[in-house]
Amino acid sequence: MSKRTASAEHELPPAAPRRRLGVIVVDPLPVVRAGLSLLIADRPDMEVLAEAGTAQDGLDAIERVRRSRVVVLVGLGLSGEHDSFRLIRTIRERFPAHAILACGANSDSAAISRALFVGADGFVDKNIDPVEFLTSLRRVADHDVVLAGPAPGSVGRIADGIDRRREVEIKLTDREREVLSVAAEGLTAREIASRLGVRERTVTTHLARIYGKLGVRSRLAAVRLAAQLGLVSVVTTE
Repeated sequence: MSKRTASAEHELPPAAPRRRLGVIVVDPLPVVRAGLSLLIADRPDMEVLAEAGTAQDGLDAIERVRRSRVVVLVGLGLSGEHDSFRLIRTIRERFPAHAILACGANSDSAAISRALFVGADGFVDKNIDPVEFLTSLRRVADHDVVLAGPAPGSVGRIADGIDRRREVEIKLTDREREVLSVAAEGLTAREIASRLGVRERTVTTHLARIYGKLGVRSRLAAVRLAAQLGLVSVVTTE
């Protein structure tokens, strides 16, 4: 057997080309969605799979995607009952294989830590350089934790916020979190009891324990703190 033939037998087959990274853009502002989509679509290794302006439209778009390498880009400007944080948590629970990258403009450390706590794999500020933005998409798709844009001094506050949320969540029982979530809708103790199928006195007992664990003295303060920590979504009426 010739040296050339023997060498050929040991050659590895060429590696299959890596499939383009699929990105789903969810942001309430049409101009922002269009700009981000144009930037992403201009890259040969990326493609925009869908755009959505609401949390529900975003979930519907994700349901239709049949891809294994996907990043969902979630703008932190989604508000209302189905806000950005609830969307991130839902994506993490229902589509654990997808990467989630939160993005915002001049977002404070509390919002960033809250996004990371509920399931985002990273955060990018919309003011960063486009090249750094695209690099962040690639990194989060490869399972890196990304923080691109926050001021260096805020990184510690972001980490502290995540630790605080984890600490509070561990303290509360499942039932207490359920009571707190319903209380965030503005219902009375009697209405909460009716919703959960328990006695009103049971609800007031749970609320008293919640106040003690959160270090507050009223339902309003408990709901406000839980909302800041990303444990509940506050429903507002116009």
